[in-house]
Amino acid sequence: MGRNPTQCWRAGGRWDDKSFDVLYTSEDRDGTIEERRFHLFRGQPFPPSTIRYELFELRLRLSEVISFLDLEALQLVGMDTAGFGLASYADKEIEYPGSQQIAEACFFLGADGIRVPNARHQSLNLIVFCEQDTQMDLEIVRNHGVVDWRK
Repeated sequence: MGRNPTQCWRAGGRWDDKSFDVLYTSEDRDGTIEERRFHLFRGQPFPPSTIRYELFELRLRLSEVISFLDLEALQLVGMDTAGFGLASYADKEIEYPGSQQIAEACFFLGADGIRVPNARHQSLNLIVFCEQDTQMDLEIVRNHGVVDWRK
């Protein structure tokens, strides 16, 4: 808790290699929770008791979004999706380079975001490239409160 949910940063995740600021979002509440659960648990049988995360609903308007609505679309641009979302976090170097290259190409082409399959849920994520010189509107619509990890 306490971090601004609209704050962009160089996360070094599936869709960025820390070369530009991004904001990871999901188009689905359950998709958001499953992504965070994966990273929070990282092999632990239960969540750390002192960590609290709030779930925020955002309103976001971008100018130039490139969409890859399913794994087939990612395959068409050369990504090996056979193990998409299956590697452990410790093995991310095996899985992330292909998706990072796609994101870098989209960034280079001027996109201010990409819509991509969620690796943990049957939904889409929207990854915002925050450093583009495009029209972007981003606001917090609602704080849905603290996530209950027992659900």
